Amino acid sequence: MPSIKNHLSASFHTQEGRCLYCDQPMWLADPTAFAARWGLSRRQAARHQATAEHLRPKSDGGRDVAANIAAACSYCNHHRHPRGRATPALSPAKYRAHVQRRRARKGWHGFWPLVDVAGGGTPPRPSSVVQL
Repeated sequence: MPSIKNHLSASFHTQEGRCLYCDQPMWLADPTAFAARWGLSRRQAARHQATAEHLRPKSDGGRDVAANIAAACSYCNHHRHPRGRATPALSPAKYRAHVQRRRARKGWHGFWPLVDVAGGGTPPRPSSVVQL
């Protein structure tokens, strides 16, 4: 049976290294290289670590299976599932819409858009492979 790390890796590659919710690039294994590429501090890069996002939360019966795991940056994942929140998490589609509205107002992650320093200063392209 594949592990959650295998599901995360598969989702990360299917999503072309982009967060399911904010479309920003993520890193899977090397925060130092990611930080250098995007001109970020290590602390800022930590927000972009790829995490296994349970589309249906485990607390609601979601399982560690490929169909229930997507790749989301640490920032988006933790904001969708904050500890101690009395209300349930938004659905993936509603949460993505919320994040996209915030992103449009430059109010997400605190430093949108990233600029690819290593690639000549180009901003990341929005993901076209995200499906909810």
